Amino acid sequence: MAIGWHFDNSYSRLPKTFKENINPVAVNAPEILILNKDLASKLDLDFSNINDDDLSKIFSGNILPEGSNSIAQAYAGHQFGHFTMLGDGRAVLIGEHLTKNNERFDIQFKGSGRTPFSRSGDGRAVLGPMLREYIISEAMHFLKIPTTRSLAVDKFSNIWHTKIISTHTQIKIQKC
Repeated sequence: MAIGWHFDNSYSRLPKTFKENINPVAVNAPEILILNKDLASKLDLDFSNINDDDLSKIFSGNILPEGSNSIAQAYAGHQFGHFTMLGDGRAVLIGEHLTKNNERFDIQFKGSGRTPFSRSGDGRAVLGPMLREYIISEAMHFLKIPTTRSLAVDKFSNIWHTKIISTHTQIKIQKC
């Protein structure tokens, strides 16, 4: 599977205070819904020789790309009037991908399950917000407004909240 990932994991080398080592939570029967081929090309990634099943396994976090090192990032801020320790409650950073031009991009799986920072949430995401974020981030990009972008949206299960909803992972890209 020669996709072209080239990871440097500088965040993983930070002290434990800044992150928790964690893998995405494995899922059953992932399915690729959207693949942003323009963004993949800009990142020097080639998915043409991989079938959709294997691609879905990568984008769901069931299989991590070689060289990746997944973590949930910790950060601090003010919430409800108090300074508090926070962190990525439903996102796992799998690494910083370097393009052939040495551009650095964070590769993050959003909605990939609970992390130590999830509080009471399940760490998953539903389709509506994932699609909205995909569309808005692409619009902002083409309006020349710097933003994160979505490489893919993956569907993998139905869960019960107040009704049955499908859960998804969004693969977010941020230029460093």
